[in-house]
Amino acid sequence: MQDLPLTVLSLLALAPIAVVMLLLVVLRWPAKHAMPVAYLFTVAIAMVFWKTPGVQIAGATVHGVVTACNILFIVFGAILLVNTLKESGGLQIIRQGFINISPDRRVQAIIIAWMFGAFIEGAAGFGTPAAIAAPLLVAVGFPAMAAVMVALIIQSTPVSFGAAGTPILVGVNTGLSGQPQVQALLEHLGVSHEAYLHTIGFTVATIHGSIGTFVPLIMISMMTAFFGKNRSLKEGLALWKFALFSGLAFTVPYTIFAYFLGPEFPTLLGSLLGLGIVILATRTGLFQPKKPWDFPEKKDWEKDWTGEFEVDDHVAQSDLTHGSMFKAWSPYLVVAALLVLTRTVVPIKSLVTSAAVTLKWTDIFGSGISTKSQPLYLPGFLFIVTVLMVYVLFRMKGTQIRRSWKDSGHTMLGAASALIFSVPMVQVFINSQSESLSQMPLVLADGVSALFGSLWPLIAPTIGALGAFVAGSNTISNMMFSLFQFGMAEKIGVTASVVVALQAVGGAAGNMICVHNVVAASATVGLLGKEGSMIRKTLIPMSWYALFAGSLGLVILYGLGANLGTFLLAAMIVFLISLIVKGARAGVS
Repeated sequence: MQDLPLTVLSLLALAPIAVVMLLLVVLRWPAKHAMPVAYLFTVAIAMVFWKTPGVQIAGATVHGVVTACNILFIVFGAILLVNTLKESGGLQIIRQGFINISPDRRVQAIIIAWMFGAFIEGAAGFGTPAAIAAPLLVAVGFPAMAAVMVALIIQSTPVSFGAAGTPILVGVNTGLSGQPQVQALLEHLGVSHEAYLHTIGFTVATIHGSIGTFVPLIMISMMTAFFGKNRSLKEGLALWKFALFSGLAFTVPYTIFAYFLGPEFPTLLGSLLGLGIVILATRTGLFQPKKPWDFPEKKDWEKDWTGEFEVDDHVAQSDLTHGSMFKAWSPYLVVAALLVLTRTVVPIKSLVTSAAVTLKWTDIFGSGISTKSQPLYLPGFLFIVTVLMVYVLFRMKGTQIRRSWKDSGHTMLGAASALIFSVPMVQVFINSQSESLSQMPLVLADGVSALFGSLWPLIAPTIGALGAFVAGSNTISNMMFSLFQFGMAEKIGVTASVVVALQAVGGAAGNMICVHNVVAASATVGLLGKEGSMIRKTLIPMSWYALFAGSLGLVILYGLGANLGTFLLAAMIVFLISLIVKGARAGVS
């Protein structure tokens, strides 16, 4: 098959992704039906056209199943914590507490998803924020589909430095370290590999910061447009001052921490500082609406909006003391603390990731592919530890505990039917190399690169997003494509660190449409079978994010002038200004 033209091979490599998009987005099949078909189709392409050995496909499938089980463990833990709090009454208190901070759903979305979700991303990453934020939003009173959409949209700016910087420190670092062409450049520049990685990280933060400032505005505008009574974009834009303020409250410290502290801390510390600033500003009434915005009455919600997870709206006012509020919130504070400790404190991290507590299968079936699971390091274990604390804290009864486990198991099984095929499909796609051909993602990227030439920086973020879409991870996308992006930069004679940074930025944005992120987040609110409809929505901000990043990349590399980059960036700025103007005309309503 190596004799086939690059164009044909690229189309064949694109076919598995096209099938996923066709079944999920166009035909709107549920993921539990679409992903088995996509898996079998990908296996067929790998065997027939790539001549991938059977043991390699089997090894990739096993690795995918193990990875899916890891994801399901996280999903189960998140659902169990939420259901336990629901049974204990703590979730109802949290709900009322957010309403007391602000009854406006737009403000609640920004505080819970953008600020608190970013903090969880900084600590844990790997889809955990959406699994926590979505059910919290439903508890506050959001339709399930609106909650999942909002939780997924923030899977962008914070992601590149999620899990204490893993997408940069592991993803980009693994992709570039030890490569001869990279070493040659570093020797020519006279810089160390660590310093070069820091430069890439700061460039990533600068690009993300420029775009991410507008994410809260885009997020709430989409929310009001899709889920408001009037289906009005303007109702979201009307809160433009608070949205931009909240964007800056995160992105300014985020960028500063990237420069002075490195990749581990921008999201973790930037979100924590921003969360405090935004809550304080909300309580003091800064940029707050005169009239709170809300969803339509529940009886008027469309059928697709709702999931199986519901929370009783009623809570006695006598329960809303500072002590009870702290008690209700304490499980999430414990989760956040455990995530930070297990990811940033070296002795603790070493303990929960040691060989003694790691399940590993090396060289599966002689394929060269290995897999592992570290149960004590996964957020799912930390969720369960916290659940045990809740039992004691709220003095829960056996019937409440049994009901929470039963409901959580039922929800997890619904997600399992999709994830158990989607993740192996991805692993077969990634591990499809043979003696004659590289992996499908690299062949696809190589084919795309032939079309763009010197305009490659414009498309570089989209390649990163594509990697995250199929791999389900910014880290894996960066591993796959960082060296390729580096080579493309040298080929067209531009600064390689900028192009690699564009890869990382796009890889972060791709998390908005990643299938297993969508499935996992939907599972936590009992909303399964609507994955295609969700991706259709999140594809809008993802495409905007990638195009914005690409236009910034062109301007950074080629400067302002009579060129495509300047034109696209100007168009993007005009678009954002027009949104703000519409919001100003609508007024804070």
